Amino acid sequence: MSVQRIQTNDRLSGATIFSDLVFLSGQVPSDRSQDVAGQTAQVLEKIDALLIEAGSDRSHMLSAQIWLKDIEKDFAAMNAVWSDWLPAGCAPARATVEARLASADVLVEIMVIAVRKAA
Repeated sequence: MSVQRIQTNDRLSGATIFSDLVFLSGQVPSDRSQDVAGQTAQVLEKIDALLIEAGSDRSHMLSAQIWLKDIEKDFAAMNAVWSDWLPAGCAPARATVEARLASADVLVEIMVIAVRKAA
């Protein structure tokens, strides 16, 4: 079986596909001037686009890892956006932790694993 790579550069791929599994790299916001709710919405839009390109969607997520710059301050706001975005009955296994992110103005990063939709 081969590995398919989406949006690849010298350092990473936006997503990789193996068999029916879709692995997204950590997604970060483009407009980092926004608060955590705005940044989370941007990241979820990126996740939607990558999942669609890979033949999946948010209802097919298996797991999610979420990193927040300040979990005490930002957890509730991030979670509100996440909950509004997530289809009912489709919550993936998830972990959310506080982490020092790659850039000081990134407040949230999200990585997911999904399964492709049946053809």
